[in-house]
Amino acid sequence: MIPRAQIRLLPDGHRLHLNDGPIDLIIEAFGATNHIQLAYRAAAVRFVTVLDELCAELPLLRREPNAGCWPTGVIARRMAGAVMPYSPETFITPMAAVAGAVAEEILQAMTNAATLDKAYVNDGGDIAIHLEPCQHFVVGMVERPVGPSLFGTATLTADQPVRGIATSGWCGRSFSLGIADAVTVLADTAAMADAAATIIANAVDLPSHPAVLRLPARDLAPDNDLGERLVTQKVGALTDREISSALSAGVERTRSLLATGLIRAAALHLQGQTRVVGDTLQLAQPATVHVERGLVHA
Repeated sequence: MIPRAQIRLLPDGHRLHLNDGPIDLIIEAFGATNHIQLAYRAAAVRFVTVLDELCAELPLLRREPNAGCWPTGVIARRMAGAVMPYSPETFITPMAAVAGAVAEEILQAMTNAATLDKAYVNDGGDIAIHLEPCQHFVVGMVERPVGPSLFGTATLTADQPVRGIATSGWCGRSFSLGIADAVTVLADTAAMADAAATIIANAVDLPSHPAVLRLPARDLAPDNDLGERLVTQKVGALTDREISSALSAGVERTRSLLATGLIRAAALHLQGQTRVVGDTLQLAQPATVHVERGLVHA
């Protein structure tokens, strides 16, 4: 029987590519060669069971989290924990944190098996990172998840609490209730960043605007977790005032998450305009930007 999971070293000889159905990971580790090999081997071993574990609890993971009916799998529990803070006031399911939670699990397997200077696991743009003292990563922010172009960077250092990055938007690989081209979030874990990016991207919105095409999620993917909720499929040209209004709604939501420690910083992007909340993020090239300087990265 041919294994379903595909595992290969990329042509650059440094990065590992793991694919199994909808899960697609790019991994890179830094350190002694023998420890990198140990880490990649551990990642591959752990990866081959991940999809089956998630599928076993999929009906539960597609429902709103319930403390009385908690998942059993370690990744599933991480997903539920990441979205639980939002569930009392908004609709969200553990699936909003699946990519980040998977990235975390694979990274943990690597660091348990080897001593690494630094490493990352990138699950479709949702990234878990490991940093030893004096190490850092420079992470790029994109205007939109599909066909991206870089509009900013974040330098992450070992003395900061950020260990997760996630990006969400209406034209990404997952459905969105909002109209943000891209929302990039930095948080303490990848699962936390993943959930928060979903929440903030949903908040960047112009309800009932005629330039926004929305369709029931079930019509597009019958087995998705959003049911009849309307998801964004197209966003037409907006005026500067409309863009500012939509982004302001997202910034307000971002502020609340920053105040409660659920995130460390975020960048919100819509049709050429950007709002940056927190001091960790820096622009890499010219853009129409408003920086919330009062919100300092912890």
